[in-house]
Amino acid sequence: MLVGMKKWMRFAVACMAALFLVACGRSVVVQPSRGGTTSRPSAAPPARAASGSYRVMRGDTLYSIAFRHGLDFRALASWNGIAPPYTIWPGQVLRLSPGEVRPAGARRPVASARPAAPVFKPVAPVTSHPAPGTVATAPVAAPPASPAVPAPKGATRTASGIDWRWPADGALIKKFQGGDAIPGIELAGDAGDPVRAAADGVVVYSGNGLVGYGELVIIKHNDDFLSAYGHNRKRLVKEGQRVSAGQLIAEMGSTGSARNELQFQIRRDGNPVDPLDYLPAR
Repeated sequence: MLVGMKKWMRFAVACMAALFLVACGRSVVVQPSRGGTTSRPSAAPPARAASGSYRVMRGDTLYSIAFRHGLDFRALASWNGIAPPYTIWPGQVLRLSPGEVRPAGARRPVASARPAAPVFKPVAPVTSHPAPGTVATAPVAAPPASPAVPAPKGATRTASGIDWRWPADGALIKKFQGGDAIPGIELAGDAGDPVRAAADGVVVYSGNGLVGYGELVIIKHNDDFLSAYGHNRKRLVKEGQRVSAGQLIAEMGSTGSARNELQFQIRRDGNPVDPLDYLPAR
């Protein structure tokens, strides 16, 4: 009888300890062992984003996330109940497919977000504004603007209402293949060669957070078209900056690549298209 009471008391103490751990925010499992003692409580694994979702990291923008997953930024915003100017924040989990709309106001950070900016339609060079779709952070002083570099003249082609030009002078060394993991064209060159905006637009991403692209710049030309410039040695523009066709935006390099080259893409409604269908004939 005494032995049975001791076993019962040991089990009760273990259960109380488990309840204390649960109250402290840890998930535990308590099971009696064969010897009459209880096994050590084990902490539950850290929470992970569900399949078909993405957890926002610092440096992401709504545009870069949509670009990474081959989505239209407008659809991604709609699925997650995010209204213009598409502000997101680190730790936020975004749905990557249609479903129940998430409340836009959940889990907002304490730090103040960047000032609101309008949804960009076809753009014309005007005073710079903060980029839409950026991660919310505390305001910081902007670096001094570098002197504007005159855009060199070059052949252009009007397609889908946009005047396009070649983003670099090097030879075409790889054509577009829709099934590629990184679909686009590649242009040869030397380290430091100029990389220029293929059309007027707004920089919606300038960073190195997309695996396989190295130092990357993404420009939004209107609500339908984005262009992307990868493997740069140095980025010369920042998010929210308006650029003109032919304006210097980066220096060619080999980040994320085995050779110096420019990896260039055009995406329409989030889908990669053949840039040669838009660029002027050489």
